[in-house]
Amino acid sequence: MQKAEQIILGIDPGTTITGYGIIVIRDKKMELVQMGEIHLKKLNNQAQKLKKIFERTLNLIDEYHPDELAIEAPFFGKNVQSMLKLGRAQGVAIAAAVYRDIPMTEYSPRKIKQSITGSGSASKEQVAKMLQKLLKIEEEKMPKHLDATDGLSVAVCHHFQGGAQGSDQNKYKGWGSFISQNPGKIK
Repeated sequence: MQKAEQIILGIDPGTTITGYGIIVIRDKKMELVQMGEIHLKKLNNQAQKLKKIFERTLNLIDEYHPDELAIEAPFFGKNVQSMLKLGRAQGVAIAAAVYRDIPMTEYSPRKIKQSITGSGSASKEQVAKMLQKLLKIEEEKMPKHLDATDGLSVAVCHHFQGGAQGSDQNKYKGWGSFISQNPGKIK
């Protein structure tokens, strides 16, 4: 039996700005709860940035009590160092969810864009415009940076994919399931 209300926290991890969005599903209707950004540029080193992502993600979980967390997977690029940093940012956000026993699902950037716009190669601006229409967000309430809408898009994608119950993406319900599904990531 599905709950009458479901809260989803979506996270787009970044090393300069991490975007997040929170939606609530009531009677199959999707509503925006909150979206925002975790600014990391002023922090001096990688460890401090990771600590802030972990703490802020925990704060969001404790404040909004999401039922599930959806997160964007790092994309494979040419710069290995950038990818490693993004993977660490993603890892600490996952750790915060797992620490609070929140089921977590990971989506590729292409899957998120396709889910929102119908095209896996859509621009960030196209995704933001579609979210504005879907969630009836007034123009003046749209964020200045697209990181917040990127985080929101992950939450909306997760809803469209049927949440943790319907998703065929990577699902983790605790450290045990994360480790068993990612043996190569743990040393």
